[in-house]
Amino acid sequence: MATVEEQKRMYFDSKYALTMVEELRASYNSGKTRSYEWRESQLNNLLKVAEHHEQEIVDALRSDLSKPEFEAYVQEIAMIKNSCNLAIKELRKWMKPEKVKTSITVFPASAEIVSEPLGAILVISAWNYPFLLSLDPVVGAIAAGNVVVLKPSELAPATSSLLAKLVGEYMDSSCIRVVEGAVAETSALLEQKWDKICYTGNGRVGCIVMASAAKHLTPVLLELGGKSPVIVDSGINLQVASRRIIVGKWGCNNGQACVSPDYIVTTKDFAPKLVESLKQELENFYGKNQLESKDLSRIVNPNHFARLTKLLDEDKVSGKIVHGGEMDKTNLRIAPTILLNVPQDSLIMTEEIFGPLLPIVTVDKLEDSFDLINSGAKPLAAYLFTNKKKLKEHFVNTVSAGGLLINDTTVHLAVPSLPFGGVGESGMGAYHGKFSFDAFSHKKAVVYRGFVGDASIRYPPYTKGKLRILKALVGGGILSIIRALFGWPEA
Repeated sequence: MATVEEQKRMYFDSKYALTMVEELRASYNSGKTRSYEWRESQLNNLLKVAEHHEQEIVDALRSDLSKPEFEAYVQEIAMIKNSCNLAIKELRKWMKPEKVKTSITVFPASAEIVSEPLGAILVISAWNYPFLLSLDPVVGAIAAGNVVVLKPSELAPATSSLLAKLVGEYMDSSCIRVVEGAVAETSALLEQKWDKICYTGNGRVGCIVMASAAKHLTPVLLELGGKSPVIVDSGINLQVASRRIIVGKWGCNNGQACVSPDYIVTTKDFAPKLVESLKQELENFYGKNQLESKDLSRIVNPNHFARLTKLLDEDKVSGKIVHGGEMDKTNLRIAPTILLNVPQDSLIMTEEIFGPLLPIVTVDKLEDSFDLINSGAKPLAAYLFTNKKKLKEHFVNTVSAGGLLINDTTVHLAVPSLPFGGVGESGMGAYHGKFSFDAFSHKKAVVYRGFVGDASIRYPPYTKGKLRILKALVGGGILSIIRALFGWPEA
C-alpha cells in the first residue's frame, strides 16, 4: 500500500500545483510574510532544523553520496547555520528603507528605496549539495518576506525526504512547502506563474527553466556551472598550492561541485613538478589505495559514473593518465585521477567534468592561459596561484567568471559579503548574505512630496520663458538658473 507521501506524488499534477500556488498566494496576500516577526521566526525555525537534526542530515548525505561527515558539516550544515544567523542578525537593517538624495527638479521632496517581497518563489535545487543548495536560497526568500516552494533533487532521495519531513515539522506550511518528485512534478511546478524561480543545476535544464519562466515574464536566478580553470605559476609554495587544489577538487564532494577546479593550466616546464606534488599530497590525504578512501564521496549514480567513464575511455585521452584512473563500478567509486597534456578537442576539455578527473593543459607562457580560458564559455569560478602582482592584476582584469580567487580554491563561497553567481553560460543573478535578500526583493522607488513649492513652469500654457527656466534647471549651473529666472540672456 502506498504511503501518504507516495499518494501525494501520484496526484501531483498541474492542477494540484495550481491549487497549492493559489493557497500560498492567499497567505502572501494576507500580509503575514511581510512582518519582521514572521520572517525572524521562520529563520529561527530553519536554524533549528540544522542545529537539532545534524546527525540525520549527515546520515542522509552519506546515503545519497557517501559524503564524509566532515564535508557534510563544514560545507553544508555549518554554511546553512551561518546563513541563518547572518540573516537573523541583519534582518532589521536589510528591511529598513534606504534614504537617497533627490534632485532640484522635485524640490522640496524626499526619497527612499523600499525593499518589498516579490511574492511566490520556486526553488529547484541540485543533488550535489542537496541540503545547502536547497535551503540557502530559501533563507534569502524568507528574509525578503516571500512564500516559497522548494523542489529538492530526486537524485538525492534521502536528503529530499528528510527536507520534506523537517520543513513540514518546523516551518509555516501556509507559506513554505516542499514538493518531492522528478521530471513530472518539476514540469507541473514550472507550468505555474511564479514571481521568481531559482534553479541550481546544469545548463540544459537551465534553458528549460528559463523558457518556462519566459511564458509568464518571470525573472530567474540560475546557478549553473562550467569549466572552472586553475592557473598555476612557478615560484610559489607548491605544497600549499597542491593541497588547496586537492581540497577544492576532491575535498568538495569528489569533484562533484559547481566551483571545483575543472582543469589546470601551467607551463610545460613546471607541469612535471606540479604533477609530482599533487600525487604526493593526494597520497598524504587519501592513502595509497585512494579508491577505498572513506574521505571521498562516491559518484551520485550509474548514469554519472558512465558519463565520467566515457570521458576517460576516449582514445585521445586514455593514454594521458598520470595518476589514478581506478574504478569500482559496483560501488560507484572513481579514484582521484590526473591527466597530462590532454587535447583541447577532447570530450574532457569540452564538457564540464563534474567528477574526480583533473586534466592538466600546458602552455609555453603562462600569459597564454588567459586566451585559452577566454576562448570558452565563462566559468562559474576561476583560480590563479602566483606571487606576481602584475599577473594577479592581469588575471582580474582579463578573465570573466562568476568569481575569482587568487592562491586558493572554492573558499570565496564562505565570504557572505561577496555575491555568489555566474555570468554568461555559468548563470545569471547572485545570492549569499545580503545579496540573497536583494535577489528575492523588489527595490521600490518612493518619492514623498507635499503641496508647497508647486512650480507653475511645469504646467501649460508652455512659454519660451518656462522652457528657458526648465533647461537651466536640468542642465545648467546656479548662474544659468538665476539668469533664466530674471530673463537675462546667457553670457
